[in-house]
Amino acid sequence: MFSLLCGLLCFCALGSGQPASGQADDGKRYICRAVPLSGDASCPVTLLPELNAGSQEEELRNTVMQLRETILQQKETISKQLGTINELTTKLSLCASTTDDRKYDKGGSWGKVKQNTMGDVPRDPNDTIDSLGKTMQGLKDRLENLEQQQMRANVSGASFPSELRDLLQRRLGELEKQLLKKVSNLEEEKSMLSNATAAYRMKTESTLNALVERISELEKGGGDFKSPEQFKLSLPQRTNYLYGRITKSLPEMYAFTLCMWIKSSASPGIGTPFSYGVPGQANEIVLIEWGNNPIELLINDKVAQLPLEVRDGKWHHICISWTTRDGQWEAYQNGVKLGSGDNLAAWHPIKPGGVIILGQEQDVVGGRFDAGQAFVGELSQVNIWDRVLKPVEIQSMANCSSYIPGNVVSWLASNVEVFGRGAFKRPLEICQERLPNA
Repeated sequence: MFSLLCGLLCFCALGSGQPASGQADDGKRYICRAVPLSGDASCPVTLLPELNAGSQEEELRNTVMQLRETILQQKETISKQLGTINELTTKLSLCASTTDDRKYDKGGSWGKVKQNTMGDVPRDPNDTIDSLGKTMQGLKDRLENLEQQQMRANVSGASFPSELRDLLQRRLGELEKQLLKKVSNLEEEKSMLSNATAAYRMKTESTLNALVERISELEKGGGDFKSPEQFKLSLPQRTNYLYGRITKSLPEMYAFTLCMWIKSSASPGIGTPFSYGVPGQANEIVLIEWGNNPIELLINDKVAQLPLEVRDGKWHHICISWTTRDGQWEAYQNGVKLGSGDNLAAWHPIKPGGVIILGQEQDVVGGRFDAGQAFVGELSQVNIWDRVLKPVEIQSMANCSSYIPGNVVSWLASNVEVFGRGAFKRPLEICQERLPNA
């Protein structure tokens, strides 16, 4: 029903749009429009705006321009598609040629598969460009050389055949390879010569050090030591690289006695003649005099000041005893007890497995020495016992009546290592010459 109504409305409009015979054209136009069933059943007519000749020409011109632009765009698109088709055709040809290369060669073995990127850009264009630039420059240089040779040959009236040119190119390539190989061999020889020179220098320095030490011993007139304990450790300079090291360590101890002969005139302070460090405690046992302070005994970083005076450049025999019970300690010089005290690291056992250094204070176990705390002078007969010695035993050693080696650490040439150029083990004066009134 709706379609029938629309048709009637259109027919009405068309009939009204045709001028009757003999009726003048009023210049108006009519259109048909669908009307819903519930709307007005009459035939509404909407008049078209009057069009003049100028507006129609402008509209046609705009339409022509739009069609021309559309045609140009389609032409450009077709051109791009043709380029794409040509590129794909080229790549397909390369693929086909690659497939042919993979067939058996004349010898019956598989030919090497050639890598074909089909004109794709490599992964690292900068490296490829640099490599190609170097190759092109090399080829250019060779070509210029060949052209110059060709010009000289033409001037002389001789010909320069392509076979000779190829021969020269191959010869040039061989010469370049030989030159590179020669340069590589020279670099290897230079490295080997440098290593040999360094090894020879180290060996020479070691031999010279041993010779200087031997000459020093001979100048003292001692030669070999008369007995294993008759030697002294000489540390003449305040540095952080001259020291002695006792190869033995200490066991766990609840008491000890440390005795030694010491000679120094260093000022201010003689430094650190003895230090024992263990993991976790570098100051387990330390004997030190620094600055204008008196000699101090450190046990587990606890401090006691000792009434000892040894900075007169003479030999002195000193002994320090300590027990963990109440931390009691005693200090002897030249066989005489000069002081005592208690509450020094009370009930603390001496830890085992540490390092004994003569002449340096340890900030870490076995190292990190400070030159300001280094000992300057001579040491001898450094002995350690795991008990408190009796006063009569200490006095007998101090007045040269007897010599008692330590039962934990004894003073032997084989137990003492010397480090640093300038530190030496030398023969020790006889005991009577070391006495204070000698």
